[in-house]
Amino acid sequence: MTPYRHTDGRILNLGKLPPKVDPRTLKLAKYLISFPTPPISANWTGGVSQFGMMLNGTNSYGNGVPPDGLGDCTCALAGHGVQISRLNTGSGIVTPADATIEQLYEKTCGYIPGNESTDQGGYIINVLNWVRQNAPWMKRKRLGRSGHKHPWQLLAYADPNLGDFAQIQWAISIFQTLGVGLQLPLTAQGQVGPNLVWNVVGDGQTGNSAAGSWGGHCVLVVGYKYVAGDLWFLAVTWGQLQWMTAEFWANYVDECHCLLYRSRVEAFGARYPAALAQLLADLKAVTE
Repeated sequence: MTPYRHTDGRILNLGKLPPKVDPRTLKLAKYLISFPTPPISANWTGGVSQFGMMLNGTNSYGNGVPPDGLGDCTCALAGHGVQISRLNTGSGIVTPADATIEQLYEKTCGYIPGNESTDQGGYIINVLNWVRQNAPWMKRKRLGRSGHKHPWQLLAYADPNLGDFAQIQWAISIFQTLGVGLQLPLTAQGQVGPNLVWNVVGDGQTGNSAAGSWGGHCVLVVGYKYVAGDLWFLAVTWGQLQWMTAEFWANYVDECHCLLYRSRVEAFGARYPAALAQLLADLKAVTE
């Protein structure tokens, strides 16, 4: 995983290993029967544009660990998920400390601080499974006397159909966050930034346009919109916002997990109680 120095001075790391298949993984389509057409757009960033690198590289001042950052995009994904889920509870954004993200990388990906040979990236579902069960900043806790559990706790995740964009949009509009894995092409390096768009350059199959020619990466998708009739998705990566086209998604996304935070699952259940009951029953069946 060779770090890439962007023209803005930042060093950007990747770090996602190929999709790991687990037959127990919930499928979102099971809970989408007869649901309405998704809204024309969604954006869950709340006007925030800077989310922090979370050690997945460094900014122009070089504050990374180690100096060039880590291949911990799978753990940065979890950290950004906490930010968005907390931001949209109305209580304000909370950002996990870099030390917490590094500890998560140790627990889920085998990283040993000071041993660069162990900085080998990780599997998204390994991180999500551990976070759901163990992470201190997403654990089940009580909130005062209300008896409610933390709304930014990751209750579960469920996979939408990668090629069904209506289902993808619906998932974003209801649950706010998708953990998305990509095999990035080298052409994407010249398209990094909040004012740029990841789009397919060339044939999408060969040379610098080939999937994975840059490497495996993961991002948190938190919105979408239509631009001149084309669907674009909004992601958080390397601490900033990044747009990608549906064509880019179709060529380079290799896994997608809808992150079901407690606050959004409970809101979903208020509208679709039978679907929530089924989801909770299925979750119990695969976790106990």
